[in-house]
Amino acid sequence: MSQGFDKLLDARGLNCPMPLVNARKEIGKLEPGQVLKVLSTDRGSVADFQGWAKVAKNVELLAQETETLDGASVYVHFVKRAT
Repeated sequence: MSQGFDKLLDARGLNCPMPLVNARKEIGKLEPGQVLKVLSTDRGSVADFQGWAKVAKNVELLAQETETLDGASVYVHFVKRAT
């Protein structure tokens, strides 16, 4: 699946909860309707982003994918700023 996005956040190499913390900062800089793509090597980020999308009123989790980049599994999250 290929999802469009407006901004890329590379959080590879960061451990929990930093991918989510950085994503929360970046999503606040986007306009409503724009999409943030987050790259993370932290497996726990999958559940973190799902939980964030359930409780936050200003974000929507559009998709999650797993890719292999540079020989490592990378968890890719697409988050849309709703408001």
